[in-house]
Amino acid sequence: MLVIMDSGLADSRPRPGMTDEIMDSSPLPIDAALPELTAALRGNNAAVLVAPPGAGKTTRVPLILAAEPWARLSGQTSRILVLEPRRLAARAAAARMAHNLGEAVGETVGLRVRFGSKVSRKTRIEIVTEGIFTRMIVDDATLAGVAAVLFDEFHERSLDADLGLALARDAQQGLREDLKILVMSATIDGARVGALLGGAPVIESQGRIFPVETRYVGRDARPIEPQLADTIARAMRAERGSVLAFLPGAAEIRRTQNLLENRADEATDIVPLYGALGGDEQVRAIEPARPGRRKIVLATSIAETSITIEGVRVVVDSGLARVPRYEPDVGVTRLDTVRVSRAAANQRRGTRPKQADPAIESTHQSCRGAAAEHDNGVGLFPQSDQASAVIASAPLIRAASAAARKRSISPSSTAPVFPVSTPVRRSFTI
Repeated sequence: MLVIMDSGLADSRPRPGMTDEIMDSSPLPIDAALPELTAALRGNNAAVLVAPPGAGKTTRVPLILAAEPWARLSGQTSRILVLEPRRLAARAAAARMAHNLGEAVGETVGLRVRFGSKVSRKTRIEIVTEGIFTRMIVDDATLAGVAAVLFDEFHERSLDADLGLALARDAQQGLREDLKILVMSATIDGARVGALLGGAPVIESQGRIFPVETRYVGRDARPIEPQLADTIARAMRAERGSVLAFLPGAAEIRRTQNLLENRADEATDIVPLYGALGGDEQVRAIEPARPGRRKIVLATSIAETSITIEGVRVVVDSGLARVPRYEPDVGVTRLDTVRVSRAAANQRRGTRPKQADPAIESTHQSCRGAAAEHDNGVGLFPQSDQASAVIASAPLIRAASAAARKRSISPSSTAPVFPVSTPVRRSFTI
């Protein structure tokens, strides 16, 4: 479903003083890096922004860049695309940016996700999911009317994100030299990504607003659910505010919720948050607790990025996540429960609101071991030759997509574009 908010002609130019209005609304750590970032993009067609969780890069940077002179192509106002890894993150980012402008989603800030989009002729910034962007650039290789593409939370390293960056870089080098590319994350190796983008400048934003205390909790032989329930119960007794807990999947969330129902008091709400929930239930989970009440949010990794739940003071991390693994021998994808990388653990630490009181993060011991031996999220592109191969394969991907359309086969069809035995398929292994 695509909702068009305004079918008439409208002036989509930035409002006079919009940048000052944004900067004056609420100071954020990213503000100190904005002059360097805007200068870098004026002189280069690509840049890398490394900023800690909660610095404000997701909601501040697109609004500032929309007011830049290069954001008008051939005298015409153009759009800035912001890629988010999940629909929940895209909705939350769009709502926050629109709120900062005093508007509704679909005006200056639009949203384009599967089964529910809001855009209009006024839209200057489009928040899109990575899968939507892949289809957009395959359908229109020139990205007509787009001035910049911002890859947010790029450390998550999904196939859609890697492929999207490869195609955007290919378009920039061959068709759109004026297209700006900005890669943003809290936990990437900026120098390596900058080298991959042709020596792009790296801008770093230092500084969290308030510190986070990390406490490591030991593991025992019991299943993870009762251990998480015990940790959450202790945190609720010892600390004030709400709790956000990370578990690997929906089944673990339901079992933990059942264990907590008998231990939480009447003033505490226990809510789940995972991808299969409906949009209304997800919104309810990320809303702040009602006055006089506390909240326990049991979430999967869906809550890692671009999500801030007001009132959360304690984050409890199981150190586990469920990730898809492709089995080439049988041609199917299965879900494995694995220990999270150090990058993911650091990202989870930043999901709490930035408040004056120091925050607490309890991490189960398995996460500590994972940080030592599963560090691929910190050093982005751990196998840089494979990542480079993805970008080098972009022209071949375009040719295959064009051939598929000529045969009236959708590029997203389940029919393989390349034989399994070809080197191109192997180059997608990240």
